[in-house]
Amino acid sequence: MELPLFERAVLIIKKFETLHQLRHRPYYGYGHRIQPGERFPQHRPLTEREADALLRKDLAKFCALYSQYGKDCILLGTLAYNIGPGAVNKSSVVRMLKAGNRDIFKSYTSHCHYKGKFHKQLYRRRVTEIMLLFDSCASSR
Repeated sequence: MELPLFERAVLIIKKFETLHQLRHRPYYGYGHRIQPGERFPQHRPLTEREADALLRKDLAKFCALYSQYGKDCILLGTLAYNIGPGAVNKSSVVRMLKAGNRDIFKSYTSHCHYKGKFHKQLYRRRVTEIMLLFDSCASSR
């Protein structure tokens, strides 16, 4: 808990994403989705150092999208890293935070479905994220 929020988010993502191998394409590193025009080595997976740098770059980009939410930008950026910023922007989590409602646990942990099915591991991830990255007592922004 002594770590800054951004570093906590990096560790959480690494724990739940793990380092993707070549067979996981179009995902690379720690869950980075390869975008058109991006070039990565075709013959080897990224090293841990390369994957860490890519994760940090991506997470910083997502957190910047939600900078108007103060400290909550880390939580929203972490969610966007996993489900995409479009889904986060449409979510009840963002609506609740905009309205000053900090009781978002149920709404946040509802993002644990994949292909329409509940996934226990995604639920564990959401609980870990909200417990380590969100201060429910913080003043609204």
